[in-house]
Amino acid sequence: MIAEEPILQSAELEIRCDECGASLVVKDSSLTARCPYCASTSLVEHALSADRPRPEFIIPFVWGMDRVRQKLRRWIGSSGLFVPSAFKAAALEELHGIYVPAWLYGAVGSADYSVSIGEDYQRVETYTTTDSKGRTVIRTRVRTYTEWRSLSGRYESWLMDLMVSASRGLVNADLESVEPFDLRAMKRYDPRLLAGWSAEGASLELDSCLAEARHEAEARLGQELSGFMPGDSYVDLSYSSEFSEETSSLVLLPVWIGVARYGSKGEQVRVLLNGQTGEVVGSVPKSWTKILLFAFGVLFALLALYSLSAGLLDGALR
Repeated sequence: MIAEEPILQSAELEIRCDECGASLVVKDSSLTARCPYCASTSLVEHALSADRPRPEFIIPFVWGMDRVRQKLRRWIGSSGLFVPSAFKAAALEELHGIYVPAWLYGAVGSADYSVSIGEDYQRVETYTTTDSKGRTVIRTRVRTYTEWRSLSGRYESWLMDLMVSASRGLVNADLESVEPFDLRAMKRYDPRLLAGWSAEGASLELDSCLAEARHEAEARLGQELSGFMPGDSYVDLSYSSEFSEETSSLVLLPVWIGVARYGSKGEQVRVLLNGQTGEVVGSVPKSWTKILLFAFGVLFALLALYSLSAGLLDGALR
């Protein structure tokens, strides 16, 4: 029977392996594909467009597979007293390194603000009081007062190196958890740097990514503005912000992704590792049985200590 041609979904592409010539079906957002027959990595060629921009920069992987496995095994082994016992023997599965797309954003942030500034000053005051012997005495004290004045103005700052995920597979909160990356190691994008690695192209719309970047930029601008305020204190700070001279560059970031599987039911925890710095992130499971036993143990110890103290005190009084 003649095999039918595969029906490609709208988000899939068919390419040929550069090494052995096998036909591969890959996701439309992929930049590379690993052949299941010869294990070689092929580049996925895309026509450049506004929806499919070419990466401008890349931060190369520093951590290799063996080193990553050792680090994750240490992380699992040092996960604390209150994890399920089975987690200590968790199996690392589906571990792979992937270049994750992100937008590197910068802009000039401007804020028109108004605020009440407090200036502290001190006064030496004389007062009359009664001493321990009932005599009337005159004493002095130093008191601090605050003088308030209104202030308004315009603050501007160049906000640099804000990073937001451009991947549907690794959302921005996940990317933030493995940051920071050392941008000094960033290189101009060269497809040859992808050899042997998986890589994803930008799969989120640029407009939504820029909206997230501006949200982070506004938060940073607010922090800077708070630190910029003169005086000893301030209240009622309000401002309106705008951004100009915006820049955005697509950069590929090295991230290891895997699953720690444990227990008879196959519970799993997704783990992330920064492929440049080795920072590990994962939601360590908790054993409520161990937590409750520990709490009861502490309570029992306190009760025993209290009973011992009460017995000693009663014996001393007799």
